[in-house]
Amino acid sequence: MKEELERLIDSVDYNIHLFIKRAKAEDFIFAKQLDEVVSSASLIKVPILIAVLELIERQNISLQMEVEIKQNHKVEYSVLTEQDSDKSTLYELLVWMIITSDNTATNVLIDFLGMEECNAFFKKIGLTRTKLQRKMMDFDSLQKGVDNVTTARDMANLFTRIYKQDLLPLQFSQLALDILSRQRINDGLKRYIIENVKIAHKTGNLDTVSHDVGIVFHEKLDYIIGIMITDINDAEEAKKCIGLISKIVFQYFERIERGEHFL
Repeated sequence: MKEELERLIDSVDYNIHLFIKRAKAEDFIFAKQLDEVVSSASLIKVPILIAVLELIERQNISLQMEVEIKQNHKVEYSVLTEQDSDKSTLYELLVWMIITSDNTATNVLIDFLGMEECNAFFKKIGLTRTKLQRKMMDFDSLQKGVDNVTTARDMANLFTRIYKQDLLPLQFSQLALDILSRQRINDGLKRYIIENVKIAHKTGNLDTVSHDVGIVFHEKLDYIIGIMITDINDAEEAKKCIGLISKIVFQYFERIERGEHFL
């Protein structure tokens, strides 16, 4: 597997930040550029999901509590904006934020929790280089160099803890996994996998980045994979690359299942 991955990484012009690990293990099977800070794109929505659920549990807030959607929350490419919704439950906001990467829902939740509170929570759970610094679709800030950022290592730590269910009480840990498993954007990690495999994951895409990070619930051995690509000039080619890497890794774990342990 390692040789295949190295050949593929060497064959492309963009930068690939990558990790593969068994879900129950701490060490990496394979890793590249774990600590370089990159634009998170919509990957930032995963720690936001956990931060909001932690607040809901801590303050005993109902998931069915309705929150106002203000005009300044609304952006394009949002099912909430399409419906011209003026309010939504916290549960609906969390689900839409993840499964369709809804940016209006995300902006509402950022205001609900507060940007400073989000960042304080990120640090509290060990995401040392993940920062929320702008709302979704705020391209003015982006042009000024203000962006949401993370690292592959932070994402590995986050998804490992989501898998272990040690960030939140059991009910909310299971809810987070359930929402991530309902992801509707499947043109990366699942792109070339024919098997009906469950993956709890989140994508993130901007003009120059394409990411997909998730937990693969394999029949015999669950694993966590993160593929974060930067400096791209062709988003579709980057997603194909994510798909190819994911297929190589999936086939590696298939071989482990058959008793073949070679990397």
